[in-house]
Amino acid sequence: MEIKAYFLVTNRFYAVDAVRSTLGLAVENQYGYITFMNGEFPKFTDYVKENIDWIRDMEGDVFTVGAEAPEGVELNPLSIEELGEKLREATHIICYGLPKQSTNETPEGCA
Repeated sequence: MEIKAYFLVTNRFYAVDAVRSTLGLAVENQYGYITFMNGEFPKFTDYVKENIDWIRDMEGDVFTVGAEAPEGVELNPLSIEELGEKLREATHIICYGLPKQSTNETPEGCA
């Protein structure tokens, strides 16, 4: 069975792991795509840039929705409508990582 998975990243703290997971799918002869949502980019080290290039070499792709790519990294921009069309072709859609926490306050039940 052919897998065509899209990783949607909304929290930059999980972006490097999502890049590695996408590359892992590509190494297993599956199709992996990663989308950075709303301009949430990690610090792109040379290691991450190399992994992004490998994803493309293995017929995957790296997209951004809602922001331009940071300088020195090539990410293909998509509108939310274009992303929706691409997701219709997917066999798996993975919302990667935990959502951002909206507050820095400790909940009342915690000491």
